[in-house]
Amino acid sequence: MNIKIALAEDNDVSRRSFLDMAQMISEWRIVFTAVNGRECMEKLSELKSSELPDVVFMDIEMPGVNGIDAISMACTLYPGIFFIALTVFDDDDKIFEAIKAGARGYLLKHEGHQALKDAVTNVMEYAGAPMSPAIARKTLQILSRSNDISKLPKGSMPQHLTTREKEILQYTVNGWDAKRIAVQLCISTLTVRKHIENIYHKLHVQSKAEVMNMAHKNNWLK
Repeated sequence: MNIKIALAEDNDVSRRSFLDMAQMISEWRIVFTAVNGRECMEKLSELKSSELPDVVFMDIEMPGVNGIDAISMACTLYPGIFFIALTVFDDDDKIFEAIKAGARGYLLKHEGHQALKDAVTNVMEYAGAPMSPAIARKTLQILSRSNDISKLPKGSMPQHLTTREKEILQYTVNGWDAKRIAVQLCISTLTVRKHIENIYHKLHVQSKAEVMNMAHKNNWLK
């Protein structure tokens, strides 16, 4: 079986390490490597459909077009390709963003060649979602927190928010901006914005609109 593999990775050492491991997998053929998401998209566009990779390993943190944006674009244009995200960090937001973008797996870069081989087999033969153990634990934590929020009694704010965060969240969903909240609480605008950033992180939202939507669904407005 000849499995076509591509890699988008900006770090020279990581790229060489990956290629060294790929050489240990006889079933693989490397179609191309790219140093960022833009180059990856360009190389995909230059290939005939029969030469497109079956699996693309995509580094998340790259200059220019990052891995998450590249996965999002490529999944629409090339639905037959499986994308597996690579990272050195088990960061909650990055995991969530990569999965939303369309990544079928999420691996830490220190994984050995057998883990890479197993990941490809998992997505291609079993339609699975391979993850490094540390990533899998993080994902379960994210899902658990999201489930906890959905189970809250209407009107109850998530308990993993601090008292101050709940206070600022209440002002935010009632339409107050950071400057007005800062004056009301006698703290700096910068501090308010940092609290709001933490709230977004804990609720796994990206914008005030998402917070407002969550607030309406859970009756957080007072």
